[in-house]
Amino acid sequence: MNMLKKILSLVVILTVFAGTAFAAEYNWTFQTSGAAGDDVYRFQQTWAGWVLEDSKGRIQITVLPADAVVKYTETLDAVGANIIQGDLTDPSYFAGKDPAFSLIGNMVGAWSHPFQLFDMMKTGGGNEIFDGLLAQYNIKLLGVACTGVEAFVSKKPIRGVADLKGIKLRAPQGMVNNVFAAVGAAPVNLPGSEVYTALDKGVIDAADYTVFATNQAQGMNDIARFPIYPGFHSMPTMQVTMNLDVWKSLPADLQAVMIKNVDRFAQYMVEQHEKLDVLAVAEAKAKGIEVVSWPKEEVAKFRNIAVTQWPKWSNSPTAKTWSAAVAAYWKSKE
Repeated sequence: MNMLKKILSLVVILTVFAGTAFAAEYNWTFQTSGAAGDDVYRFQQTWAGWVLEDSKGRIQITVLPADAVVKYTETLDAVGANIIQGDLTDPSYFAGKDPAFSLIGNMVGAWSHPFQLFDMMKTGGGNEIFDGLLAQYNIKLLGVACTGVEAFVSKKPIRGVADLKGIKLRAPQGMVNNVFAAVGAAPVNLPGSEVYTALDKGVIDAADYTVFATNQAQGMNDIARFPIYPGFHSMPTMQVTMNLDVWKSLPADLQAVMIKNVDRFAQYMVEQHEKLDVLAVAEAKAKGIEVVSWPKEEVAKFRNIAVTQWPKWSNSPTAKTWSAAVAAYWKSKE
C-alpha cells in the first residue's frame, strides 16, 4: 500500500508538470534533499536546463524538492526501484544501509576545498568505490558536488589545533563529535536551532554550523566575532545519481551529456557559493569582525588527528576501502 501511494503521488506530480514539459524522448523526475527556496535548488534547476540544451531537447529533467515524491531519506530505494529516476542528495542519509555512505557524505577533516574531493574522486579511486556501492542498489553514480567547506563560528580566537583545547563547541553526534574530542575540545550536542542562543548566553564558545555566508546572514558572526574561514573540518557531499537500468538504456552520447553536466554543475555550485562567501566575509570585516584563517600546517595537523578517527567509522568492507583510499590520497600529496 505504501508503494502504491508513492506511485500515485508521482503520477499526480507528473500530471501537474505535463502542461509545461517538453516533448522529450526521456522525461525524468529527480528529487533533491533541499527546499524549493534554497540557492542550491535554484542551481539544480539550472543544471536540468543544461542537460535539456546539451541533449538537444531529448532529456527533460524535472527537479523536485525534498519529500515531493518520497521522504528525503528514501530516495536511494526510490531511485533503485525507478519510482524516481534520480536524486541529488547527501549520502549520509543512507548510513543505516552501509556506514560507507556516512564516510562519503562527510569525511570529517579530510577536505579544505571541494576541488580536493573532486580530484580524489577522479584520480584516487573515489568514483569507482562509490559507483560500486551504489550499483548494489541498482543505481548509477553520475558524480558528486558540494556547497563548500563549512566555516567555523567562534567567540574566541582559535588560530590552530592547540587553541581548540578546552573549547566548548557545538558539534553533532557522530564522527565530527569524535574528531573534535580527539583534538582536545569539549563537544556539546545541540540542534542547529539552539546554536545562536547557546553562543549568545555563553553555553558554548564555538560551533560547527554551516558555510560562512549563511552564518553571516543569520547573525552568528555578530555574537561570535572570530569566525574561521576558509573552513577546515566539515564538507558535506552531494551525490548525483540515476537508476542504473535507465542509465544502461541510454545511448553513449546522452550518457556523456549527463556526466559532463554533473561535472559542470559541481564546478558551478562551488563558484556560486564562493562568491556568496566572499561578499559575506567583506561584510563581516566591515563590521570589525576578525576573520581567522588557519595556515596549511594547522589544517594538516587537524587532518592527521581526524585520520585516527576514520577507522572507528569504517564498519563495512566499502567503508574500509573508502577510508583507506582517502588516507592514501593524502599520503600521495605529502
